Amino acid sequence: MFVIFAVLDGFDMGIGIVHLIIARDTTERRTLLESIGPVWDGNEVWLIAGGGALFFAFPSAYASGFSGFYLPLMIVLWLLILRGIAIEFRSHITNAVWTPFWDVVFAGASSLLALFFGVALGNVIRGVPLDANGSFFLPLWTNFRVGPTPGVLDWFTMILGLTSVAALAIQGSLWAAMRTRGDLQIRARDFAGLIWIVVVLLTIAVMIIVPLALPNFSARYLTHPLGLILPLIALGALAGVKISSRTGQDQTAFLYSSGYILTMLAAAAFGHYPNLLPAISATHSGLTIYNASTTSYGLSIGLVWFVPGILLACGYLMFAYRQALIDLKKE
Repeated sequence: MFVIFAVLDGFDMGIGIVHLIIARDTTERRTLLESIGPVWDGNEVWLIAGGGALFFAFPSAYASGFSGFYLPLMIVLWLLILRGIAIEFRSHITNAVWTPFWDVVFAGASSLLALFFGVALGNVIRGVPLDANGSFFLPLWTNFRVGPTPGVLDWFTMILGLTSVAALAIQGSLWAAMRTRGDLQIRARDFAGLIWIVVVLLTIAVMIIVPLALPNFSARYLTHPLGLILPLIALGALAGVKISSRTGQDQTAFLYSSGYILTMLAAAAFGHYPNLLPAISATHSGLTIYNASTTSYGLSIGLVWFVPGILLACGYLMFAYRQALIDLKKE
């Protein structure tokens, strides 16, 4: 569910990131917002669903994570609120100050959300200073080093955060190229080509520093070398983005970009398994899918409710995107 959220809400946030870059006037910015209008709120359902599944399946990880990451979670909550009201309030008043103000709020909130989601992933795979009770607290930053007293922000998590911003920027640019026409479409393609270079460089950097900084990742991939196919597929997907975008195949390029995000997250999950929230302190072994899960009875009951819930969410997803595709063909 978190992967689906990253792929789908990724282009929503990506549109926000590139909102003030590729659009030249109010009309073009309105066009970009209309391209995500039918689906952006539905895409965020997957974040809520993922949090709900985490709550019923792995309550210890949920409790530790939501208490330890209290400050960044409050920041993310405010950014989600600001992003939503910026989309809704932008057109309520026709004013030379009102509209540009909400455009800036939308772009800023989207960019910071992409950064914080990448930073969050970095914190989860890096580990946190869990104590014997499974509790921890992280300040927003300390000395920006990876060590026994880290902050939410350090050089490792910031690299993953910047990679997230760049990846979602190209996702949003390709969505804009797919859903717009004329000069706006050309600028979206050109920006996607420009940011593609940044994504490639950051991706290579991540593939180097993660196994060097996290020995458990190296051990996991050395023990199961078949998993190396995931980062290789991610690099192949990036190549597909470049080739497809250059030839004007915007929909194919967008699918390749989605595949890149999916396989990068899959590679992270593969290397992280079976950890959920590892500890960097010697007093606690960390939370895994085994010691953080609820009882087998609780999992069984949760599964009974999960199945119709996920089917309902998938049904709504198919309906919303089918309507968006119909609207695209009409255009």
